[in-house]
Amino acid sequence: MVEVWLPYGSTEVCVRIPTANLLDVVEPKKTASAKNPQTEIKNALQNPLGAKRLAEIVKPGAKITVVLKDSGVSVNQMLISALLEEMSSAGVKDEDVTIIVAYDPLRTVSSRQNLPMLGEELSSRLKVIKHNSEAGGQVYVGKTSNGIEIHLDKVFAEADVKILAGPVEPHPIAGYSGGRELVLPGVASLDSIREVFRLGIDGKAKKGNLEGNPVHHEMVEAASLAQVDFALNIVRNSELDIVKAFAGDINKAFEESVRLAEKIYRVSVESRADMVFVSPGGSSFDGSLQEAAPCLDGALEIVKRGKAVALVAECASGCGDKDFLEASSRFSNPKDLRRYLERRFSVSGLMAYRLMNVLQRVNLVVVSVIPDYYVSRVFRMKTARTANEAYRLLVETVGNRGKASFIPYGNLTVPFVKA
Repeated sequence: MVEVWLPYGSTEVCVRIPTANLLDVVEPKKTASAKNPQTEIKNALQNPLGAKRLAEIVKPGAKITVVLKDSGVSVNQMLISALLEEMSSAGVKDEDVTIIVAYDPLRTVSSRQNLPMLGEELSSRLKVIKHNSEAGGQVYVGKTSNGIEIHLDKVFAEADVKILAGPVEPHPIAGYSGGRELVLPGVASLDSIREVFRLGIDGKAKKGNLEGNPVHHEMVEAASLAQVDFALNIVRNSELDIVKAFAGDINKAFEESVRLAEKIYRVSVESRADMVFVSPGGSSFDGSLQEAAPCLDGALEIVKRGKAVALVAECASGCGDKDFLEASSRFSNPKDLRRYLERRFSVSGLMAYRLMNVLQRVNLVVVSVIPDYYVSRVFRMKTARTANEAYRLLVETVGNRGKASFIPYGNLTVPFVKA
């Protein structure tokens, strides 16, 4: 027998299977973190790509906004501290800087309410606000080539200097997060977000793919309309430690970040499995079923059609937002839900649609703390109390000789079968 451990909330769970049944463990490439992440970030700021140094862009007295994508308190602190140090060398004072915490429609309401921020010291020095996508008074900055109107946060749009800071990692709809994503959806109006994410029904709007991805394309145009002055990106490993930082022009810094991210997160496998166990990657990614479900896309890439998948995700906050739950309970056929979304679109509804498509293709078993009633009656999925029980259920579907693959960090892994 062999034991495979999968992240589950803030802990791990073990699956014991016969050695002969283990096909592979599919995870991001082992990548050493930067010896000194603070120094790595400073070096990126001192050697910007395709842009002047930030210290040459900012001026004393200028209104400066930094859009920050939450990456955990310690990383947030490193990013903001490095930016403040760089700007203070040009005479910028703390009171001239506003931090806007980017809105992320893929996180549920309960997760957004409990976002970690900057810690006591930085929070006391700076003005920190969360972007409210439904607030009035957002500023129109123009239309994309597809005719989508882009409205942005007033504080951001009217700033003299606009800076973006956050991680570049696989994104289930935009391909990769970071850069332009901090403009839309980060500081965009809900209407603009909905119109762009409506394009996420397209098959090319998927994790790890930028080519032909209509959502990525619209995000890039929205960021161009916003006239961003500077971007600071980080790329992390599966332990969420900083590997490298890139700074400078929004597009050039993003391109270099993605180049490294693909080396870490894209993982090839030799053949498809009969069953796949996938964990989103622990508490940063499995707060709710809605947040955990996107990792199933990776499982679909490496499992045989009609076979079996087990989702191992704690989901301590429950199922997800109201729209996700409503879409899942009202519709059992993805075609019907798609027609509904064409009339009344929501990002949460889109995530329900994607989960429904998974259920059309594989037998899915869920290991979580969500009451069985919701999982089986509302979402029409099988449940298991433990990961080992899930293995027994999957064996009943695929047979005793079924080969199993494991994806411990599903949200950070972009698996594909070698051609």
